[in-house]
Amino acid sequence: MSTIELAEAGEFAPPRSDAGSGTEPSVAGLLRPHLGGFAAVVVLQVIGALAGLAPLLAVVELGRTLLAPSPIDHDHVWQVVAVGAVGLLVRLVFTAASSGVGHLVDGKVQLAFRRQLAARLGSVPIGWFSRRRTGELAKVVGEDVSAVHPLIAHTPSELVSAFVVPVVSLIYLFTIDWRLTLITLIPVVLAVALVPLMMTAARTREQQEFDAAMGRIASSVVEFVQGIAVVKAFGGGERAHRAFRTAADDFVNTFLRWVRGMSGIAAGMQLALSPPFVLLVVLVGGAALITGGGMAPADLLPFLLLGLGLTAPVAALGHGFDDLQAAGRAVTRIRDVLAVQPLPEPARPVPPQGHRVELRGVRFGYDAEREVLRGIDLVLEPGTVTAIVGASGSGKSTLVQLLPRFFDPTAGSVVLGGVDLRELGSRELYRLVSFVFQDVRLLRASVADNIALAVPHADLDDVVRVARLANIHDRILELPHGYDTVLGDEVKLSGGEAQRISIARALLADAPILVLDEATAFADPQTEQAVRGALTTLGGDRTILVIAHRWETIADADTVALLENGAIVERGKPAELLANHGKFAAFWQSHAVQGDDVR
Repeated sequence: MSTIELAEAGEFAPPRSDAGSGTEPSVAGLLRPHLGGFAAVVVLQVIGALAGLAPLLAVVELGRTLLAPSPIDHDHVWQVVAVGAVGLLVRLVFTAASSGVGHLVDGKVQLAFRRQLAARLGSVPIGWFSRRRTGELAKVVGEDVSAVHPLIAHTPSELVSAFVVPVVSLIYLFTIDWRLTLITLIPVVLAVALVPLMMTAARTREQQEFDAAMGRIASSVVEFVQGIAVVKAFGGGERAHRAFRTAADDFVNTFLRWVRGMSGIAAGMQLALSPPFVLLVVLVGGAALITGGGMAPADLLPFLLLGLGLTAPVAALGHGFDDLQAAGRAVTRIRDVLAVQPLPEPARPVPPQGHRVELRGVRFGYDAEREVLRGIDLVLEPGTVTAIVGASGSGKSTLVQLLPRFFDPTAGSVVLGGVDLRELGSRELYRLVSFVFQDVRLLRASVADNIALAVPHADLDDVVRVARLANIHDRILELPHGYDTVLGDEVKLSGGEAQRISIARALLADAPILVLDEATAFADPQTEQAVRGALTTLGGDRTILVIAHRWETIADADTVALLENGAIVERGKPAELLANHGKFAAFWQSHAVQGDDVR
């Protein structure tokens, strides 16, 4: 059940967790409980890596024994074979154990990440979601958390192998011949020298562009799938396909730029660390030393065997370099979400006295550069309907979203029952305020459960009552299983029908304050008339704030406020405003002449 869905039901209450503490969670903080698991991974891998050298050293010792001019000691040969076999077995057991523990830790860490993200997303202001693409958030919670897998499950063991195996091998090889040891390191030095080229500003920029293109194509896929039916119905199928193709083409072009920038470097590293190149370097260096009389031929054998052991771990890290970079970027995006400040909760919530709503000098902007609302003063008396009208972009939706505290004002205050909303606990706020939006979200559940979302234990009679008031009861009876029909599986409702379900949900919540953000935009006149009648029937001392776009709704309002560029330029009773021939009358007349709804 999503935050927005709970919010629509008037029952949203952020979960209590560290995410709500106001402190920025850190990756180190998430990993700290699993340090014991990481230590076990490292210890097991160290033992396995050291044991893995035993078969190679056994082969070296066998070679020296068999090539020696003295008689062969068969007991010694079998002892060496036994040591090599035991070492191989120990390596298999301990590296498998290390891998298993690493994946268990990975599972626990991913679960911790997802729980932390869920807690944070459940505590941020609801309005934050309206300014984020669904695909991008889904990518953070899904793909980005999964992308941490190499960092947790593979990197610790690979780093141990990349350190332990070369160090032990180098110590052993230095005891045989320091000159050939340095020659054997040439491929490793060449490969390491190429690593900075993979981390230049240009490569980093290309990788960032690649990630951004991935996010855009993920969002375009979600938007394409979710909106294709509506787009095609209005003849925009080609335009929708074109938008998707544009995102796909952009991704392909970005991917090709990234590949072209990395391919040469990656090829150079693979060549330097490849077994044929390593063997060639060792053979050339060893041959020069042997022919010069500086080294015995039998001493070349350990370099041929352990030389590959020096490069293999580095090569493994090179192959996983992209995964490690991707994991690092994924962790950054996860941290960005975890760093979003939660909705501040008062230490000691103050209960409101009544349901009178006041907006006092309210100013708000989504960013510092542009103010959306500028000095809003408005009073919503209990038992009245206040209609907000204005041109598109005038700030209507932003204004009504302040009342359910989707955002906090940057200046001024929103007061309910004499209490600033910031001093009112969120659970109490969403018990008092119910709201319905133009963009309705229904759960994949029965019709009855969708209506009763705010009151899960409501009787079916109450559900039917509000469905009748919302003019959706007859349509529900036409569904395959009536009120037990599962939405999304057995049937899909039209936009207007979904809105009426949402309105019925709000009516059942029976909150004393109701906010309608163009909630009847998709409804036919008969349905809107029925909804107005329902609001009148349930009115009493209910405080209603509505974004109005039809004259019938405006005419029924007690107060109309006209917004223009984020400020209220005129307010009063609708009939009086028309009679005054002021800005509201001109605004209404301009839309009436064009035959448009008041938007």
